[in-house]
Amino acid sequence: MKTAKTLIGFTIAALLLAFQARVAAQEPFYQGKTIRVIVGFTSGGFYDRWSRLLARFVPKYLPGNPEMIVQNMPGAGGLIAANHVYNVARSDGLTIGMTSYGMYLDQLVGRKEVQYDVRKFNWIGSPEKSEVLMYMRSDAPYKSIEDIRKATTPPKCGSTGTAGTDYILARLIEDTLGAKIETVLGYPGGSEIDLAVEKGEVVCRGLTAAPYFGREPFISWRKKNFVNVLLYGGVKRDPRILTRRPFTKFSTS
Repeated sequence: MKTAKTLIGFTIAALLLAFQARVAAQEPFYQGKTIRVIVGFTSGGFYDRWSRLLARFVPKYLPGNPEMIVQNMPGAGGLIAANHVYNVARSDGLTIGMTSYGMYLDQLVGRKEVQYDVRKFNWIGSPEKSEVLMYMRSDAPYKSIEDIRKATTPPKCGSTGTAGTDYILARLIEDTLGAKIETVLGYPGGSEIDLAVEKGEVVCRGLTAAPYFGREPFISWRKKNFVNVLLYGGVKRDPRILTRRPFTKFSTS
């Protein structure tokens, strides 16, 4: 009996060692694979830039060092990309969605175009934390939020979709400050809105502060005084915002 128990013990130990060796010999899950980052906006904007920055550096820190590529899928303020990630992409850990942070709002209000459930996405995180602001062309007749409130014709502001910062901020300003804003929807990305501002199709846009201070055309615009910041959502005024004209500090905290 003692010999039998000893033999069983040796057998179990051998099996465990063999299993551990086999597990140790397995390749990392991501080795030889490609991760796709689906961006819900066009190239050139901050969502796209963040995605490409992540694609450049993140694979170095993943076991197996996979390739990471960025695919732009603009439309409806990131809604098309969100629908694709939820319904088309395989749930195999190889697809990441970079969509509007307000995408849950379209589902919350019951828009029929929404074909996803935000509660079933696996949330990874956000690349930044940034305040919101609204810029206005300097040659527009609206030099302050009060000017917008008194205007008989509201300013036209560009927006990518109903879940974007631009749209949400415009509605928030209307509801809290009583300043009417006409939102022009349908731009595929922030860069296209900025181009529309240059052409005069629209005169304003709401966005997060990071791209406004971090990329063109804003860097050149600020130097030329092409636009003014009419509203800033930070608790404290950002020193990079010049106050040549009336300025509104708007805090949601």
